[in-house]
Amino acid sequence: MLIFDLMKFEKIKKLKELINYSKNIVIIPHTSPDGDAIGSCLALYNILKIINKSSYVISPNKAPDFLNWTPGFDDIIYYDIEKEKCKKLLSNSDLIFTLDFNDLSRIGELKEFVNQSNSKTVMIDHHQNPKDYADLVFSNSKMGSTCELLYEIFVSIGFESKLNKDISSCLYLGMMTDTGSFQYSSVTSRTHEIISNLFNKKIDHNVIYNKVYNDSSASRLKVLGSALNSLTHIKELNTVYMSLKRDELEKLNYKKGDSEGIVNYGLSLKGVIFCAIFIEDVNVINNVKISFRSLGNFPCNLYAEKNFSGGGHINASGGKFEGNAENAIENFLKSLPEFKDKLI
Repeated sequence: MLIFDLMKFEKIKKLKELINYSKNIVIIPHTSPDGDAIGSCLALYNILKIINKSSYVISPNKAPDFLNWTPGFDDIIYYDIEKEKCKKLLSNSDLIFTLDFNDLSRIGELKEFVNQSNSKTVMIDHHQNPKDYADLVFSNSKMGSTCELLYEIFVSIGFESKLNKDISSCLYLGMMTDTGSFQYSSVTSRTHEIISNLFNKKIDHNVIYNKVYNDSSASRLKVLGSALNSLTHIKELNTVYMSLKRDELEKLNYKKGDSEGIVNYGLSLKGVIFCAIFIEDVNVINNVKISFRSLGNFPCNLYAEKNFSGGGHINASGGKFEGNAENAIENFLKSLPEFKDKLI
């Protein structure tokens, strides 16, 4: 029996039944899928292939190129490129998995077609405050990644023997990227136990790390340089922030994924426990995407939720702001003192 109270016998039994009786399965990650979203979706996709179940991964939009090595990546169908095909697949589906998100607003236009579908829906996610849209919910915000949660589901459902190198690589990808390479407080002894089990499947963990973090394009390195050049250190609050403006990104030939992970560099500065990066959207005017990271017990998620219509986890969260980066930073600086007691 699983150690997690969310995975009661009846839930696992129901999930088994849904998979066994389904003929057309669709798997959906959130918009702008990251390593955990792609890793979990492709781990599930690959295991369904092994048990001869027809399934499709439909992503709202393109994943970053540095994830293109992930087993099954070339089979992903992108809604923003093949809308009619995706609509048809959803219409014909009898089971939909939503992975690494818990609110259908995270999938943009696809929300409408998921709502219209007669399919049963299964949510597998590790974020807080899940919305009530799924027929079956596996949600545990204490876990560091959706991939870790998915691993536990695989074990509980009896799929452990089917975890080959490809599936294990997908799971490792999500666990590595969503825990900041296993440095966040969400990492537990169980996390490392699972990683050990994945190592036994002969995954190339060093290759995976290098593909994600050390396989940069020229534009990615230039974007990193621009962000670091903007770094501002608020010593009295142990905080750092950076920004990337739209005109800069255009000059640097910015590509999707180039800014991934840059926010973590701020935490490498001695004494810093909270870091933010403000990135102006190159496609939408007056839209700023914000990433927050922290060390220890500083609640990124509460800060993001209160000040930037965001949320996430205690050490890794996101938010958004209508306006430009300069305005967003002004709001950031005004709101920081309220959290002073948690920063010093």
